[in-house]
Order: sequence, then structure tokens, then C-alpha cells
Amino acid sequence: MTLDPHTFMATLEKRIGLTSEDKELLKSEANWGLEVASEMADHFYAYLGRDAEMDAILHASNERMHRLHETFIQWFHEMFTGMDNWGNAYAERRWKIGLVHVRLGIGPQHVVPAMATVIYEVGKRLTKDGKSANLKDALGRMCMIDLAFIEQAYIEVSSSAVLRETGWSEGLFKRLIVSGAKAM
Repeated sequence: MTLDPHTFMATLEKRIGLTSEDKELLKSEANWGLEVASEMADHFYAYLGRDAEMDAILHASNERMHRLHETFIQWFHEMFTGMDNWGNAYAERRWKIGLVHVRLGIGPQHVVPAMATVIYEVGKRLTKDGKSANLKDALGRMCMIDLAFIEQAYIEVSSSAVLRETGWSEGLFKRLIVSGAKAM
């Protein structure tokens, strides 16, 4: 169950409906994206900081919040630039971000509502700055692609760990999951 980030990215682009027009629009607003990135980081971490479990992770060391804030700014801006037109480098970076979330114990129950907070706050800022609804839609699609990478990292890491520890085949593992879901 090894994920190929580039293939996953291409699949997500099709599923979510990210278009070349979306990409061009995001690129044309890259400076605006960088301008508002720090504000969006503040909203993101303020939201997460209200949760005691997340607050402990965020403040595990003296420098972590500063590093996270800078990383968020870079991540947010990259959604506008695409790094390499949303190709291999973009997909690889998103995959690594997902793995870091898994390693730090930042689960989907934290990431999903935090991403919703970013989408809500950026929507308010887009309106305030007179930006188009098309930009909001394009950015929303990018956020969903990035969120899918994080969630898929949990699935891949968990599945790989179970398969490695048990020696089960991937087919058996998938049948057990389906059977378990039916029993719930």
C-alpha cells in the first residue's frame, strides 16, 4: 500500500475538478496569498490552540510555534504558486506534510475543522479585499487536495504498519476492514 504522490495528485485534481483556469487564477493572486498567509496562520493556530491536546502538541518546545507559523505561511503561499505547476514537487511536499501530521499525532479530527477555519477566514478576507468568488472556489479546491493528502497519510501509515506487523496480505486486510465496518 505505497502511495505515489504524483499519481494521487493527478487523481485528486480530476476528482475535485481543479482546472488549468483555477491554477492560472491562483498564480495570478500569489502575491495576495503571501500577503494574507500570516493572518491565516494566526486564525489556524488560534483555532487549534483552543484544544488542550493540540495546544500541548503546538507548544511542545519553545521554538515550535515559530517554526509552525513559518511553515504555514510557506504552505499557504505554495497553494497559489503550485511550486512546479502542482506537479511532482508539489505532490511530494504535500505527502511529506501528511506524514509529519501523522508523526506528530495531529489527527483528522483536528486538521479537518482547522482547514475549515482557514477556508472560512480566507473567504472573509477575499470578500473584504474584493477578490472573486472564483478565487475562493479555486483555493477551496486546493485546500481539499491538501487535506486529502493528510488524511491519506493516516490510512497509508496505519495500513502499512498493520500489514508489516501481521504479515497479512493487502486483500485480507481490506476484507477485514469492510467486514468490520459492516459489523458497526
